Amino acid sequence: MTSAPTPPRPAAFIFVFITVVLDMLALGLIVPVLPKLIVHFAHGDTAAAAKYYGVFATVWALMQFVFAPVLGALSDRFGRRPVILLSNFGLGLDYLLMALAPSLSWLFVGRTISGITSASFSTASAYIVDVTPVHERAGRFGMLGAAFGIGFVFGPAFGGLLGSVDPRLPFWVAGALSLVNATYGMFVLPESLPPERRSTWQWRRASPVGSLALLRSHPTLVGLSSVSFLAAVAHEVLPSVFVLYAGHRYGWDQRTVGLTLAGVGVGSSVVQGGLVRPIVRRFGERRALIVGLLMGALSFAIYGFASTGAMFWLGVPFMSLWGIAGPATQGLMTRLVAPSEQGKLQGAVSSLRGIAGLLSPAMFTLTFAAFIGAHPPLVLPGAPFLLAALLLLMAAPIAALVTRA
Repeated sequence: MTSAPTPPRPAAFIFVFITVVLDMLALGLIVPVLPKLIVHFAHGDTAAAAKYYGVFATVWALMQFVFAPVLGALSDRFGRRPVILLSNFGLGLDYLLMALAPSLSWLFVGRTISGITSASFSTASAYIVDVTPVHERAGRFGMLGAAFGIGFVFGPAFGGLLGSVDPRLPFWVAGALSLVNATYGMFVLPESLPPERRSTWQWRRASPVGSLALLRSHPTLVGLSSVSFLAAVAHEVLPSVFVLYAGHRYGWDQRTVGLTLAGVGVGSSVVQGGLVRPIVRRFGERRALIVGLLMGALSFAIYGFASTGAMFWLGVPFMSLWGIAGPATQGLMTRLVAPSEQGKLQGAVSSLRGIAGLLSPAMFTLTFAAFIGAHPPLVLPGAPFLLAALLLLMAAPIAALVTRA
């Protein structure tokens, strides 16, 4: 179905990799300081600030859901290069806007724009598909996953240090990083999608609902989309309840929580950046996907049943091995659509993640509350992690079934 991709350009791939690293680093930089800035604008009212912060997070996820398929479709029509560069410039200018924001309303506007411009990850993924042979795509997607991990590990740490100097300094640095990267990309990033392989523009297909229709175009794509969605829902258990769970069950302080999250990020980066390619080459994408899902389920089960912090850490290596499942899933999915629809595909996948981000936090937090409350059906603080394990156990046979030769 697909024609031969453009020969890989090392400088171009390196730029896309750096783009994702800097995007995640910039997002991570503001994590420690955004709540404090909201508290400042709320005149020190922490309760009100918490509500505002929840609204900010929801709107950011909503913008990702709405605009990821739009940017993906725009890249299918006009090429990847202009969408990636404009997103980088827009993100940089937006961080500067938030650095200068004189009120909560302006900060909200900036955060909304950030959700839109950060949705360019779908276009970066489509670029990788354009310039990478089919059998190497899982490895390249693994490298992008490693870029996420790098930003996840180092962004908040640097943001905390910069925020101790001035709470607005991380926004200035994040903006500068994005603008410098965009300027660099103007010189090194070639277009990956030639005019003859581009699609026509249709608003219906660029909408979140319209883009999801693409996922129903092939039975295998339906199954793999279901697997991707279940995995995205399961992953949300970590940002939703991990901090609360670790404090409640193990009495961990912020330092221990931070070090544990850093360990998870480093492990995932090592696996996705260094092990995905040889594992997929040796065992194939199908086996890598199934084994990865089972490793993720095992890690969540360990997290859920671990009665001590030391037992919890035993699950971290298995959590890292779950990292081979995502790139394998994406590699398989890219085989099923034409070159002119790769942007729409990545946008649709991003929309699925957006839906997971909107729905999952409430599910996991309410589950946690139900099993530690005054009258729980069973005293089981790890119930949210066991629920996540169950979701991955559901995903594994679906993956095995839809990818049968």
